[in-house]
Amino acid sequence: MKHWISGGLTAAIALSGAAYADDTSDAWAPETFTLENGMDVVVLPDHRAPVVTHMVWYKVGAADEDPGKSGIAHLFEHVMFKETDDIADGEFDSIISRLGGQLNAFTSWDYTAYYERVAKQHLGKMMELEAERMTDLIIDEDPEGSFITERDVVREERRQTLENSPNAVLREKVLAEFWKGHPYEITVIGRMDEVEALSPQDGIDFYKKFYSPENAILVVAGDVTGEEVKTLAEQHYGQIQPSGLVDGTRKWTDVAPLSETMEITHSDPKVRQPVWYRYFNGTSQKRDKEFALALEVGLEVLGGGNTSLLYVALVEDQKIAVNAGTFAWTGLHDEGPAVLYATPSPGVSMEDMEAAVTAELSSLLEAGFADEDVERVRNSLAAEAIYARDSQQSMANLFGSWLAIGGDIEDLLSYPDDVRSVTTEQALAAVRKVFAEDNHYIEAQLLPAQGEL
Repeated sequence: MKHWISGGLTAAIALSGAAYADDTSDAWAPETFTLENGMDVVVLPDHRAPVVTHMVWYKVGAADEDPGKSGIAHLFEHVMFKETDDIADGEFDSIISRLGGQLNAFTSWDYTAYYERVAKQHLGKMMELEAERMTDLIIDEDPEGSFITERDVVREERRQTLENSPNAVLREKVLAEFWKGHPYEITVIGRMDEVEALSPQDGIDFYKKFYSPENAILVVAGDVTGEEVKTLAEQHYGQIQPSGLVDGTRKWTDVAPLSETMEITHSDPKVRQPVWYRYFNGTSQKRDKEFALALEVGLEVLGGGNTSLLYVALVEDQKIAVNAGTFAWTGLHDEGPAVLYATPSPGVSMEDMEAAVTAELSSLLEAGFADEDVERVRNSLAAEAIYARDSQQSMANLFGSWLAIGGDIEDLLSYPDDVRSVTTEQALAAVRKVFAEDNHYIEAQLLPAQGEL
Protein backbone atom coordinates (compact mmCIF):
# COMPACT_ATOMS: atom_id res chain seq x y z
CA MET A 1 0.00 0.00 0.00
CA LYS A 2 1.15 3.56 -0.45
CA HIS A 3 1.04 4.55 3.20
CA TRP A 4 4.35 3.69 4.82
CA ILE A 5 3.97 1.16 7.62
CA SER A 6 6.66 1.12 10.30
CA GLY A 7 7.26 -1.46 13.01
CA GLY A 8 9.42 0.91 14.99
CA LEU A 9 12.84 0.15 13.59
CA THR A 10 12.83 3.13 11.23
CA ALA A 11 11.91 5.49 14.03
CA ALA A 12 14.57 3.99 16.23
CA ILE A 13 17.27 4.47 13.63
CA ALA A 14 16.13 8.04 12.94
CA LEU A 15 16.31 8.96 16.58
CA SER A 16 19.70 7.38 17.14
CA GLY A 17 21.25 8.79 14.00
CA ALA A 18 19.91 12.33 13.77
CA ALA A 19 18.65 15.10 15.94
CA TYR A 20 17.79 18.77 15.78
CA ALA A 21 20.70 21.03 14.96
CA ASP A 22 22.67 22.83 17.62
CA ASP A 23 22.09 26.11 15.81
CA THR A 24 19.39 27.50 18.08
CA SER A 25 19.08 30.85 16.34
CA ASP A 26 15.62 32.35 15.96
CA ALA A 27 15.40 31.05 12.39
CA TRP A 28 15.44 27.45 13.61
CA ALA A 29 14.12 27.64 17.17
CA PRO A 30 10.91 25.62 17.69
CA GLU A 31 7.80 27.38 18.94
CA THR A 32 5.33 25.48 21.11
CA PHE A 33 1.87 26.07 22.54
CA THR A 34 -1.16 24.07 23.65
CA LEU A 35 -4.74 24.59 22.48
CA GLU A 36 -7.49 24.86 25.09
CA ASN A 37 -8.68 21.33 24.26
CA GLY A 38 -5.26 19.91 25.18
CA MET A 39 -3.73 19.47 21.72
CA ASP A 40 0.00 20.22 21.78
CA VAL A 41 1.49 22.17 18.86
CA VAL A 42 5.10 22.46 17.69
CA VAL A 43 6.12 24.89 14.94
CA LEU A 44 9.49 24.48 13.20
CA PRO A 45 10.08 27.51 10.95
CA ASP A 46 11.97 26.95 7.69
CA HIS A 47 11.57 29.85 5.27
CA ARG A 48 13.77 28.62 2.43
CA ALA A 49 10.85 27.45 0.27
CA PRO A 50 7.07 28.14 0.37
CA VAL A 51 6.15 24.62 1.47
CA VAL A 52 5.04 23.05 4.76
CA THR A 53 5.09 19.63 6.36
CA HIS A 54 2.01 19.00 8.48
CA MET A 55 1.93 16.04 10.87
CA VAL A 56 -0.54 14.83 13.48
CA TRP A 57 0.87 12.37 16.01
CA TYR A 58 -1.50 10.33 18.18
CA LYS A 59 -0.09 9.03 21.45
CA VAL A 60 -1.30 5.51 20.82
CA GLY A 61 0.44 2.57 19.20
CA ALA A 62 0.53 -1.20 19.20
CA ALA A 63 1.75 -1.24 22.80
CA ASP A 64 -1.56 0.30 23.93
CA GLU A 65 -3.83 -2.37 22.44
CA ASP A 66 -6.07 -4.45 24.66
CA PRO A 67 -5.27 -8.16 25.01
CA GLY A 68 -6.57 -10.09 22.02
CA LYS A 69 -6.89 -6.93 19.91
CA SER A 70 -3.44 -6.86 18.35
CA GLY A 71 -3.14 -4.98 15.06
CA ILE A 72 -5.94 -2.51 15.71
CA ALA A 73 -3.60 0.52 15.93
CA HIS A 74 -2.14 -0.31 12.54
CA LEU A 75 -5.53 -1.22 11.07
CA PHE A 76 -6.81 2.13 12.20
CA GLU A 77 -4.10 3.87 10.24
CA HIS A 78 -5.65 2.27 7.13
CA VAL A 79 -9.21 3.15 8.09
CA MET A 80 -8.31 6.82 8.63
CA PHE A 81 -7.75 7.20 4.88
CA LYS A 82 -11.25 6.01 4.06
CA GLU A 83 -14.67 7.60 4.51
CA THR A 84 -15.87 10.40 6.82
CA ASP A 85 -19.13 12.34 6.99
CA ASP A 86 -17.79 14.89 4.50
CA ILE A 87 -15.07 13.00 2.64
CA ALA A 88 -15.92 10.14 0.29
CA ASP A 89 -13.88 6.95 0.18
CA GLY A 90 -10.66 7.70 -1.73
CA GLU A 91 -11.19 11.44 -1.77
CA PHE A 92 -8.64 12.21 0.96
CA ASP A 93 -5.80 10.99 -1.23
CA SER A 94 -7.14 12.59 -4.39
CA ILE A 95 -7.56 16.03 -2.77
CA ILE A 96 -3.93 16.12 -1.71
CA SER A 97 -2.81 14.75 -5.07
CA ARG A 98 -4.72 17.50 -6.92
CA LEU A 99 -2.98 20.08 -4.74
CA GLY A 100 0.39 18.64 -5.76
CA GLY A 101 1.07 17.37 -2.25
CA GLN A 102 2.44 14.21 -0.69
CA LEU A 103 1.01 12.16 2.16
CA ASN A 104 2.14 9.37 4.41
CA ALA A 105 1.30 7.53 7.61
CA PHE A 106 2.98 5.03 9.90
CA THR A 107 2.37 3.08 13.08
CA SER A 108 4.83 2.08 15.77
CA TRP A 109 4.51 0.43 19.15
CA ASP A 110 4.51 3.93 20.69
CA TYR A 111 2.50 6.18 18.35
CA THR A 112 0.60 6.62 15.09
CA ALA A 113 1.42 9.52 12.76
CA TYR A 114 -0.16 11.13 9.69
CA TYR A 115 1.77 13.35 7.32
CA GLU A 116 1.12 15.78 4.45
CA ARG A 117 3.58 18.00 2.57
CA VAL A 118 2.02 20.79 0.49
CA ALA A 119 2.50 24.34 -0.71
CA LYS A 120 2.18 26.83 2.13
CA GLN A 121 -1.21 28.18 1.02
CA HIS A 122 -2.79 24.73 1.50
CA LEU A 123 -1.89 24.33 5.19
CA GLY A 124 -5.39 25.30 6.31
CA LYS A 125 -6.90 22.67 4.02
CA MET A 126 -4.64 20.00 5.55
CA MET A 127 -5.84 20.95 9.02
CA GLU A 128 -9.43 20.86 7.81
CA LEU A 129 -8.97 17.34 6.44
CA GLU A 130 -7.20 16.02 9.54
CA ALA A 131 -9.77 17.60 11.86
CA GLU A 132 -12.55 16.00 9.85
CA ARG A 133 -11.15 12.50 10.20
CA MET A 134 -10.34 13.11 13.87
CA THR A 135 -14.04 13.65 14.53
CA ASP A 136 -16.26 12.15 11.81
CA LEU A 137 -14.73 8.88 10.63
CA ILE A 138 -17.35 6.38 9.44
CA ILE A 139 -17.11 2.91 10.97
CA ASP A 140 -20.01 0.50 10.51
CA GLU A 141 -20.95 -3.16 10.01
CA ASP A 142 -21.21 -2.84 6.23
CA PRO A 143 -19.28 -5.79 4.71
CA GLU A 144 -18.19 -3.40 1.96
CA GLY A 145 -17.45 -0.62 4.43
CA SER A 146 -14.05 0.75 5.28
CA PHE A 147 -13.38 -1.15 8.51
CA ILE A 148 -14.10 -4.65 7.24
CA THR A 149 -12.51 -4.16 3.82
CA GLU A 150 -9.35 -2.63 5.33
CA ARG A 151 -9.20 -5.45 7.86
CA ASP A 152 -8.90 -7.82 4.92
CA VAL A 153 -6.26 -5.56 3.36
CA VAL A 154 -4.18 -5.74 6.54
CA ARG A 155 -4.42 -9.53 6.63
CA GLU A 156 -3.11 -9.66 3.06
CA GLU A 157 -0.43 -7.13 3.93
CA ARG A 158 0.75 -9.39 6.72
CA ARG A 159 0.95 -12.31 4.31
CA GLN A 160 2.92 -10.33 1.75
CA THR A 161 5.26 -8.23 3.88
CA LEU A 162 5.83 -10.48 6.88
CA GLU A 163 4.91 -14.09 6.25
CA ASN A 164 6.43 -13.97 2.76
CA SER A 165 9.70 -12.46 4.05
CA PRO A 166 12.05 -14.97 5.73
CA ASN A 167 13.93 -12.21 7.56
CA ALA A 168 10.69 -10.68 8.85
CA VAL A 169 9.47 -14.09 10.07
CA LEU A 170 12.72 -14.63 11.95
CA ARG A 171 12.64 -11.14 13.43
CA GLU A 172 9.06 -11.62 14.64
CA LYS A 173 10.05 -14.87 16.37
CA VAL A 174 13.08 -13.26 18.01
CA LEU A 175 11.31 -10.12 19.22
CA ALA A 176 8.42 -12.16 20.62
CA GLU A 177 10.99 -13.82 22.88
CA PHE A 178 13.05 -10.70 23.53
CA TRP A 179 9.98 -8.73 24.65
CA LYS A 180 8.07 -11.70 26.08
CA GLY A 181 5.40 -10.44 28.47
CA HIS A 182 6.03 -6.82 27.46
CA PRO A 183 3.60 -4.65 25.43
CA TYR A 184 6.09 -4.71 22.53
CA GLU A 185 5.89 -8.51 22.34
CA ILE A 186 3.45 -8.62 19.41
CA THR A 187 4.58 -7.10 16.13
CA VAL A 188 2.83 -3.89 15.09
CA ILE A 189 0.84 -5.48 12.28
CA GLY A 190 -0.71 -7.89 14.78
CA ARG A 191 -1.44 -11.61 14.87
CA MET A 192 -3.42 -12.91 11.93
CA ASP A 193 -6.21 -14.54 13.96
CA GLU A 194 -6.62 -11.49 16.20
CA VAL A 195 -6.75 -9.07 13.26
CA GLU A 196 -9.36 -11.27 11.58
CA ALA A 197 -11.51 -11.13 14.71
CA LEU A 198 -11.45 -7.32 15.09
CA SER A 199 -14.97 -5.94 14.88
CA PRO A 200 -16.31 -2.53 13.86
CA GLN A 201 -17.29 -2.00 17.50
CA ASP A 202 -13.65 -2.56 18.47
CA GLY A 203 -12.78 0.15 15.98
CA ILE A 204 -15.40 2.55 17.34
CA ASP A 205 -14.18 2.06 20.91
CA PHE A 206 -10.54 2.56 19.88
CA TYR A 207 -11.40 5.68 17.87
CA LYS A 208 -13.45 7.30 20.63
CA LYS A 209 -10.78 6.72 23.25
CA PHE A 210 -7.58 7.62 21.47
CA TYR A 211 -8.38 9.87 18.49
CA SER A 212 -9.03 12.98 20.52
CA PRO A 213 -7.21 16.34 20.51
CA GLU A 214 -5.81 15.95 24.02
CA ASN A 215 -4.10 12.77 22.83
CA ALA A 216 -2.56 14.40 19.74
CA ILE A 217 0.49 16.47 18.85
CA LEU A 218 0.44 18.78 15.83
CA VAL A 219 3.84 19.41 14.24
CA VAL A 220 4.18 21.94 11.43
CA ALA A 221 7.56 22.50 9.77
CA GLY A 222 8.09 24.95 6.95
CA ASP A 223 7.47 28.46 5.71
CA VAL A 224 5.23 29.55 8.57
CA THR A 225 5.36 31.45 11.82
CA GLY A 226 4.04 30.34 15.16
CA GLU A 227 1.31 32.97 14.98
CA GLU A 228 0.14 31.76 11.56
CA VAL A 229 -0.04 28.16 12.75
CA LYS A 230 -1.79 29.13 15.97
CA THR A 231 -4.52 31.01 14.09
CA LEU A 232 -5.17 28.07 11.77
CA ALA A 233 -4.91 25.45 14.52
CA GLU A 234 -7.43 27.25 16.71
CA GLN A 235 -9.77 27.56 13.74
CA HIS A 236 -9.64 23.90 12.68
CA TYR A 237 -8.53 21.89 15.73
CA GLY A 238 -9.42 24.21 18.59
CA GLN A 239 -13.15 23.69 18.11
CA ILE A 240 -12.91 19.92 18.70
CA GLN A 241 -14.03 18.85 22.15
CA PRO A 242 -11.79 16.38 24.03
CA SER A 243 -13.28 12.94 24.50
CA GLY A 244 -12.61 12.85 28.22
CA LEU A 245 -11.58 9.22 27.86
CA VAL A 246 -7.83 9.82 27.66
CA ASP A 247 -6.26 9.52 31.10
CA GLY A 248 -2.66 9.95 29.99
CA THR A 249 -1.53 6.51 31.13
CA ARG A 250 0.38 4.23 28.78
CA LYS A 251 1.28 0.54 29.04
CA TRP A 252 5.02 1.14 29.01
CA THR A 253 7.06 -0.86 31.51
CA ASP A 254 10.64 -1.98 32.02
CA VAL A 255 11.87 -4.70 29.68
CA ALA A 256 12.93 -7.74 31.68
CA PRO A 257 16.53 -8.88 31.13
CA LEU A 258 16.90 -12.10 29.20
CA SER A 259 16.94 -14.94 31.74
CA GLU A 260 18.47 -17.58 29.46
CA THR A 261 20.42 -17.87 26.24
CA MET A 262 18.43 -19.38 23.40
CA GLU A 263 18.75 -20.10 19.69
CA ILE A 264 16.09 -19.46 17.08
CA THR A 265 16.49 -20.52 13.46
CA HIS A 266 14.35 -20.04 10.38
CA SER A 267 14.91 -21.80 7.07
CA ASP A 268 13.30 -20.89 3.77
CA PRO A 269 13.96 -21.72 0.09
CA LYS A 270 13.97 -17.96 -0.64
CA VAL A 271 17.08 -17.46 1.50
CA ARG A 272 20.20 -17.35 -0.65
CA GLN A 273 22.67 -16.11 1.93
CA PRO A 274 22.58 -17.11 5.60
CA VAL A 275 22.72 -14.43 8.29
CA TRP A 276 23.71 -14.76 11.94
CA TYR A 277 22.48 -12.48 14.74
CA ARG A 278 22.81 -12.11 18.49
CA TYR A 279 20.26 -9.99 20.32
CA PHE A 280 21.34 -8.61 23.70
CA ASN A 281 19.49 -6.44 26.18
CA GLY A 282 20.06 -2.80 25.26
CA THR A 283 18.46 0.47 26.32
CA SER A 284 16.52 3.47 24.99
CA GLN A 285 17.23 7.17 24.89
CA LYS A 286 14.03 7.82 26.84
CA ARG A 287 14.92 5.36 29.61
CA ASP A 288 18.62 6.18 29.97
CA LYS A 289 19.84 9.02 27.77
CA GLU A 290 23.46 9.05 28.91
CA PHE A 291 23.94 5.30 28.55
CA ALA A 292 22.10 5.23 25.22
CA LEU A 293 24.36 7.91 23.74
CA ALA A 294 27.48 6.12 24.97
CA LEU A 295 26.17 2.84 23.54
CA GLU A 296 25.42 4.42 20.16
CA VAL A 297 28.92 5.84 19.92
CA GLY A 298 30.47 2.55 21.05
CA LEU A 299 28.44 0.49 18.58
CA GLU A 300 29.37 2.80 15.71
CA VAL A 301 33.05 2.36 16.54
CA LEU A 302 32.64 -1.38 16.92
CA GLY A 303 30.35 -2.24 14.02
CA GLY A 304 28.83 0.80 12.37
CA GLY A 305 29.79 0.42 8.74
CA ASN A 306 32.71 -0.60 6.57
CA THR A 307 35.26 1.43 8.54
CA SER A 308 34.28 -0.14 11.86
CA LEU A 309 36.55 -2.43 13.81
CA LEU A 310 34.52 -5.60 13.32
CA TYR A 311 34.02 -5.04 9.60
CA VAL A 312 37.70 -4.39 8.93
CA ALA A 313 38.79 -7.42 10.97
CA LEU A 314 36.25 -9.97 9.77
CA VAL A 315 35.52 -8.85 6.22
CA GLU A 316 38.67 -7.17 4.98
CA ASP A 317 41.40 -8.87 6.97
CA GLN A 318 40.20 -12.38 7.81
CA LYS A 319 37.72 -12.56 4.89
CA ILE A 320 35.59 -14.89 6.96
CA ALA A 321 32.45 -12.77 6.48
CA VAL A 322 30.96 -10.66 3.69
CA ASN A 323 29.29 -8.37 6.21
CA ALA A 324 29.50 -7.76 9.93
CA GLY A 325 28.32 -5.07 12.30
CA THR A 326 26.26 -3.89 15.23
CA PHE A 327 23.20 -1.72 15.81
CA ALA A 328 20.69 -0.95 18.55
CA TRP A 329 17.05 0.03 18.82
CA THR A 330 17.24 3.08 21.08
CA GLY A 331 14.35 5.16 19.73
CA LEU A 332 11.47 3.35 21.43
CA HIS A 333 10.16 4.43 24.81
CA ASP A 334 11.16 1.16 26.46
CA GLU A 335 14.40 -0.76 26.13
CA GLY A 336 15.20 -2.29 22.75
CA PRO A 337 17.84 -4.83 21.73
CA ALA A 338 21.48 -4.29 20.85
CA VAL A 339 22.36 -6.54 17.95
CA LEU A 340 25.52 -8.17 16.64
CA TYR A 341 25.29 -9.65 13.12
CA ALA A 342 27.39 -11.22 10.38
CA THR A 343 27.06 -13.08 7.09
CA PRO A 344 29.61 -15.82 6.32
CA SER A 345 31.77 -15.75 3.23
CA PRO A 346 31.13 -18.50 0.65
CA GLY A 347 32.45 -21.80 1.92
CA VAL A 348 32.62 -20.66 5.54
CA SER A 349 30.33 -22.47 7.96
CA MET A 350 28.13 -20.62 10.40
CA GLU A 351 29.98 -22.33 13.25
CA ASP A 352 33.39 -21.13 12.07
CA MET A 353 32.14 -17.62 11.45
CA GLU A 354 30.42 -17.47 14.83
CA ALA A 355 33.65 -18.53 16.54
CA ALA A 356 35.58 -15.86 14.65
CA VAL A 357 33.07 -13.12 15.48
CA THR A 358 33.01 -14.07 19.14
CA ALA A 359 36.79 -14.17 19.36
CA GLU A 360 37.22 -10.85 17.56
CA LEU A 361 34.59 -9.16 19.71
CA SER A 362 36.29 -10.36 22.87
CA SER A 363 39.67 -9.19 21.61
CA LEU A 364 38.43 -5.75 20.62
CA LEU A 365 36.63 -5.16 23.89
CA GLU A 366 39.69 -6.20 25.83
CA ALA A 367 42.02 -3.98 23.80
CA GLY A 368 39.72 -0.95 24.00
CA PHE A 369 38.99 1.88 21.57
CA ALA A 370 41.37 4.43 20.13
CA ASP A 371 40.49 8.01 20.99
CA GLU A 372 40.62 9.03 17.32
CA ASP A 373 37.99 6.40 16.39
CA VAL A 374 35.63 7.63 19.08
CA GLU A 375 36.20 11.25 18.10
CA ARG A 376 35.45 10.47 14.46
CA VAL A 377 32.15 8.78 15.37
CA ARG A 378 31.13 11.56 17.77
CA ASN A 379 31.73 14.20 15.13
CA SER A 380 29.88 12.18 12.50
CA LEU A 381 26.78 11.78 14.69
CA ALA A 382 26.82 15.48 15.61
CA ALA A 383 27.20 16.43 11.94
CA GLU A 384 24.23 14.25 10.99
CA ALA A 385 22.24 16.12 13.62
CA ILE A 386 23.11 19.45 12.05
CA TYR A 387 22.40 18.25 8.51
CA ALA A 388 18.98 16.98 9.60
CA ARG A 389 17.68 20.54 9.68
CA ASP A 390 17.85 20.58 5.87
CA SER A 391 14.81 18.29 5.73
CA GLN A 392 11.41 19.46 6.94
CA GLN A 393 10.20 15.89 7.10
CA SER A 394 13.19 14.79 9.19
CA MET A 395 12.60 17.59 11.66
CA ALA A 396 8.86 16.97 11.88
CA ASN A 397 9.45 13.24 12.33
CA LEU A 398 12.11 13.74 14.97
CA PHE A 399 10.17 16.21 17.09
CA GLY A 400 6.90 14.33 16.76
CA SER A 401 8.30 10.91 17.62
CA TRP A 402 10.30 12.18 20.59
CA LEU A 403 7.42 14.20 22.06
CA ALA A 404 4.96 11.34 21.48
CA ILE A 405 6.97 9.14 23.88
CA GLY A 406 7.18 11.88 26.50
CA GLY A 407 10.55 13.33 25.51
CA ASP A 408 11.65 16.89 26.10
CA ILE A 409 12.54 19.33 23.33
CA GLU A 410 15.68 20.32 25.20
CA ASP A 411 17.02 16.78 24.68
CA LEU A 412 16.81 17.33 20.93
CA LEU A 413 18.36 20.76 21.04
CA SER A 414 21.29 19.56 23.13
CA TYR A 415 21.95 16.35 21.17
CA PRO A 416 25.05 17.51 19.24
CA ASP A 417 26.76 18.74 22.40
CA ASP A 418 25.65 15.66 24.32
CA VAL A 419 26.99 13.20 21.78
CA ARG A 420 30.25 15.13 21.46
CA SER A 421 30.71 14.85 25.22
CA VAL A 422 30.75 11.02 25.19
CA THR A 423 34.23 9.91 26.23
CA THR A 424 36.21 6.95 24.97
CA GLU A 425 35.87 5.37 28.40
CA GLN A 426 32.07 5.78 28.41
CA ALA A 427 31.65 4.34 24.90
CA LEU A 428 33.84 1.35 25.72
CA ALA A 429 32.13 0.74 29.06
CA ALA A 430 28.71 0.76 27.36
CA VAL A 431 29.54 -1.92 24.80
CA ARG A 432 31.41 -3.97 27.38
CA LYS A 433 28.33 -3.90 29.59
CA VAL A 434 25.97 -4.95 26.79
CA PHE A 435 28.21 -7.66 25.31
CA ALA A 436 29.62 -9.00 28.57
CA GLU A 437 30.47 -12.71 28.31
CA ASP A 438 28.07 -13.73 31.08
CA ASN A 439 25.10 -11.89 29.54
CA HIS A 440 22.26 -13.93 28.06
CA TYR A 441 21.27 -13.38 24.45
CA ILE A 442 19.09 -14.71 21.66
CA GLU A 443 21.06 -16.19 18.79
CA ALA A 444 19.12 -16.11 15.54
CA GLN A 445 20.05 -17.75 12.25
CA LEU A 446 18.44 -17.19 8.88
CA LEU A 447 19.19 -20.22 6.75
CA PRO A 448 18.48 -21.57 3.27
CA ALA A 449 16.18 -24.57 3.14
CA GLN A 450 17.94 -27.85 3.79
CA GLY A 451 19.85 -28.88 0.71
CA GLU A 452 19.84 -25.35 -0.75
CA LEU A 453 23.39 -24.48 0.35
